[in-house]
Amino acid sequence: MDRDLAEFCRVEYRRLVGLLSLYCRDRHLAEELAQDALVRVVSHWDTVRTLNAPSAWTYRVAINLANSHLRRLLAERRASKRLMAGAVTVQSDPDTPTAVAVRDAVSALPKRQRAVIVLRFFADLSVREVSELLSMPEGTVKTLTAAGLARLRTAMHDRQEVTDAS
Repeated sequence: MDRDLAEFCRVEYRRLVGLLSLYCRDRHLAEELAQDALVRVVSHWDTVRTLNAPSAWTYRVAINLANSHLRRLLAERRASKRLMAGAVTVQSDPDTPTAVAVRDAVSALPKRQRAVIVLRFFADLSVREVSELLSMPEGTVKTLTAAGLARLRTAMHDRQEVTDAS
């Protein structure tokens, strides 16, 4: 394997898992999707290595894989509900209460705001990179970022008030 490719995958894997964990709310799924995204990087390395932002391309692939997975999951759930009523799944995550609250607040954002917030602040991409990655104008990225941050501040402030009152 090409040393540049091996280094790229080593560096990006951890960031991809973090980004996808926030986006999908499931670390195990995030690890699987990150591996799938890196398989695509390996398959297209000759092209990816020449891009201005190979990391951004990789994030786009990862987000697309996550969206596809989530669409399949929703379709499966709808089909299961039709066949059986009331199956409840419980997901446990041994994170700190604050990390869980932040993850919940991020996951409650509308899809476009969530994607922009995760890419801007977890993946540490610039407005321009997010704009290119999500195929939207920079002004839209800025608007979605501001709105998403405002919602997160409100959610965390409300959580703090509830905690203080307890």
